[in-house]
Order: sequence, then C-alpha cells, then structure tokens
Amino acid sequence: QWVYNILEKKAEADRIVHENPDPCNGFVLVPDFKWNQSQLDDLYLIALVHRREVKSLRDLTAEHLPLLRNILQEGKEAVTKRFGVPGSQLRIYLHYQPSYYHLHVHFTALGYDAPGSSVERAHLLADVIDNLVMDSTYYQKRALTFPLRADELLFKKFQEAGRA
Repeated sequence: QWVYNILEKKAEADRIVHENPDPCNGFVLVPDFKWNQSQLDDLYLIALVHRREVKSLRDLTAEHLPLLRNILQEGKEAVTKRFGVPGSQLRIYLHYQPSYYHLHVHFTALGYDAPGSSVERAHLLADVIDNLVMDSTYYQKRALTFPLRADELLFKKFQEAGRA
C-alpha cells in the first residue's frame, strides 16, 4: 500500500526527485528509506513504476522496453541534476527475488555496497534491456538463481521439494 500511496501522492510527495506521469511508461523516483540524504557515498533511490500489473523481472517483455529505457535515461538525468552524480557513477538494477512485488528499480552510488547489490540478486537495468531486445520473453524462460536465507519460507518449500 505504501507504494501506491507514493504513486498517488498521498505520502512522500515532497520527497519525489523526478516523475514521468505517463500511466504506461512512467515512474516516480524517490530516495530509499535506507539513505539519509546527508552524503552521496551511500546514495540510494528507488524508481517505482506507475503500472500496477508489472510485479517483477519475470513479468518483463519487449513491450516494457519504453518504460525501462525511460527509467534508465530519465533516472540518470534526474540524479545528475539533483545530486550532481553522473550516470557513470550509478549502479542501476532490479532485484530477483524482489522484496515487494511492484516493479521497482534501484539507483545506488557505484561505490556503495548496498544490501542486495551483489551479482546473486541484482540484475543491471542495462543488461535487462539488452536481454529483452534479444528475446522478448527472456525472463519468462531463463533460470534465475537467487539467494535465500535458511529461515525463509521459500527455502523451506525448496527443502520439502528436495531442491535445496
């Protein structure tokens, strides 16, 4: 619900760094709660898409390329304009598995070792775009490896199925 409150400007409207209001290919860029905004070393923003039916990396097809390209281009421009950090100094990625199922893209300072920014969980947005250009259904077909903690319910389900 908090994602929808941000998108509908019922909450955190004053924190919006950038918005593309297009209902299909637009998004809102806001600082992540993990970032106190007092220094740029741990810069961390989240782009939340307006489209509610797109839940995760698995839902993406070539149809979403305009949306993903907007996030990449406009997001980099907005961070440079507001914080003076060039796009070349950003890590821009999606998680799989995500922490919540509404498509969102992470923008972090390249030097910041943000939680979940490692290769096991993070998929660079530029790579996601390239993969979808090559194959529209890439993320519906590809096996995606991801880490799980031993206390997570999904891990227990894998154990029960004999797959962990």
